[in-house]
Amino acid sequence: MSSYESLRAAGTSVICLSPWGDSSPLLLPCIRFRDLAVHTVIVATGGMAAVAAPVMGPVSDAVISTLGDSILVELGLHAGFEISTKIANDLIIDKSIKHAIPIHSKRLETTGIKVLLITLKYKHTVEDAALGFYRSSVHKDSSLFATVKDYLSVEKGWFSPYLFASGRRPIIPRTIKPDVIFCHGPFLLGDYRVGETLLAESASTITFCDSPPPLPEVAPEKKPFSLSLPKLSNVFDRSRTPSPEPAVTLLPPPPVPRRMVILVVGLKPHRKLWTTSARPCESVINYILLNGCPAIVVPVKVGAPVVAWDGLTLEQLWKVELPDEDVERSTSGKFEGIVDVLFEYLDFCVDWERVTLSEGLGNDENPDTKGMLKDALALLVAAGIRSGTSKEVQKEMDKERGGIAMWRIP
Repeated sequence: MSSYESLRAAGTSVICLSPWGDSSPLLLPCIRFRDLAVHTVIVATGGMAAVAAPVMGPVSDAVISTLGDSILVELGLHAGFEISTKIANDLIIDKSIKHAIPIHSKRLETTGIKVLLITLKYKHTVEDAALGFYRSSVHKDSSLFATVKDYLSVEKGWFSPYLFASGRRPIIPRTIKPDVIFCHGPFLLGDYRVGETLLAESASTITFCDSPPPLPEVAPEKKPFSLSLPKLSNVFDRSRTPSPEPAVTLLPPPPVPRRMVILVVGLKPHRKLWTTSARPCESVINYILLNGCPAIVVPVKVGAPVVAWDGLTLEQLWKVELPDEDVERSTSGKFEGIVDVLFEYLDFCVDWERVTLSEGLGNDENPDTKGMLKDALALLVAAGIRSGTSKEVQKEMDKERGGIAMWRIP
């Protein structure tokens, strides 16, 4: 498909990453990219109002997935993982004397990985993904357009195989340098299933909302058997025609409150080459979880993106220096900058009125929920940085195909 797109769009001027997120050449016609930018691309920056934030109202929640969307999960390597998921909310409550979260805690040390082979089944044709690009106001240069150095980088497309293997072609221009890339569709029910599976298989979680109650199972209505014979007058009276049955219009169900799971994850193709992960109506990808990286669960507004990912790969995170354990964290370091960017993006998505402080988050009358979420993100980023010292991670993971990703879940 990548080669076909390259040939079909030869001789044009808008250069994008390959649909697999690598440096393979891909050109798109100017008129096509113009239409794409008008209809399916959202550009948002931290300095813009909430209207331009990466939340599209009820649009993405109104999409109904096709019948047959499902996943199959095969558990592979999982040495070092606990049998059950542990709650790690105490990490952002039990702070030290300096009121700093324990970013050097031993619980954030990756000692094992878990590999999940997930087959996502879908029934739709290949479509362009409705992508959005977010640039934070934390940067001194808030422009979304890239310099020559950023123009040649491909890190921002590390998550592209997830979309392209499931029939949603991601088009990421080289001329932009987003902090977060998010997708509003096409929506698949399998997206929810993948997010829920990765959350359930994570070693630990930091949750800011209660889990939704399970949906009640509705038994099919059984009607009593009855035999009714037509009246003779109706049989022989040819002048009578049966009255048409009234048309029934099915109303869409009301929007259901959603959550979002944020975690560090790695991607690997099914059999070495990414093209083997895209089967007809099936996406087959290995997902790698780290036991030192907690998953964060937050409530989100209606219309939050289906999936999103941070533009930094694990390879880039491993180059970031963590603040010393005995020194209070600075507000201007690179580590804090990464945390601020993630928090600024999530601030647009989180439904703060639905944040609950259960599961050990404290019972203060006026809790600083935003501060707690920022602390949780700092723990996640710190765990991702520290994972670079793990031999298991270095052996099994592709450092260029891993980072912080987000899934919207029920």
